[in-house]
Amino acid sequence: MKAIQVREFGGPEVLKLEEIPMPSPGPGEALVRVHAAGVNPYDTYMRSGSYAIKPQLPYTPGSDAAGIVEALGEGVTRVKRGDRVFTARTLSGAYAEYALAKEAQLHLLPEKISFEQGAGIWVPYGTAYFALYPCAHARAGQTVLVHGASGGVGIAAVQMARALGLTVFGTAGSEKGLELVKREGAHRAFLHSRSGYQDEILEATAGRGVDLILEMLANVNLGADLKLLATGGRVVVIGSRGDVTIAPRDLMMRRASVVGFALWGINEAEVREIHAGLASGLENGTLRPVVGKQLPLAEAARAHIEILESRAFGKIALIP
Repeated sequence: MKAIQVREFGGPEVLKLEEIPMPSPGPGEALVRVHAAGVNPYDTYMRSGSYAIKPQLPYTPGSDAAGIVEALGEGVTRVKRGDRVFTARTLSGAYAEYALAKEAQLHLLPEKISFEQGAGIWVPYGTAYFALYPCAHARAGQTVLVHGASGGVGIAAVQMARALGLTVFGTAGSEKGLELVKREGAHRAFLHSRSGYQDEILEATAGRGVDLILEMLANVNLGADLKLLATGGRVVVIGSRGDVTIAPRDLMMRRASVVGFALWGINEAEVREIHAGLASGLENGTLRPVVGKQLPLAEAARAHIEILESRAFGKIALIP
């Protein structure tokens, strides 16, 4: 089968399309014919060797895929051959024609959700769910600011927060991004490339500030975020690409807090909670993954470049 292989850590150029043996499912495992694989920012950090988790070389990147169950190992009962599924992690990597996964890593994909959308579920929507609920303790009536709302996690957070009854603000880096953010449920959208946009956000709250901030790029925004918080507000750090300096008094004056998490560190009970919430939202139409671009599997290097660009419009899906 064809798969992307990383044989050394480095830039996007280390992503190579190769012919490798097709894996066979063992007990408790299943083989999925991949119709689409999702590209996430963490994929690029892992490929570069800068991520906390360093896979053994060579490896095939990717945790998010969607496709059809091709073969089952002994003892698998949750899925059957021919089922439409999406993956929440894999054993062999998602950037491939076939992916091997544990039974527990496979989840049924509703008919109304395309394979390309299914490849954008686990990391974006799992992250948004965990950020809003266990981390931010979001409640109806609060105001949430989603920084980078036009990306995969941002869109997921906007959809969830709107359905929960929050007032939703979002930022994006272009007019096209602002239109997408508003279309997916944000009450107000702000151009974060424009000087003074933080003043516009405060003005929109009549000077009170926002209750919650979901931050995708803490090394750039965290210092300014603290000045946007209402009393008792909270910032949830979802992503960061470096260090940042903050003024602790901004936290002290507001009795505010900053929390962070990594999806890889959650426990089994938290995983079950996330999937219960996602299954309901996908089925009733509340959650609608947005695919901004589809690229052939061979163009994985291009996808790794574009996923880190500031003007994101939903997910990038690789098509084997």
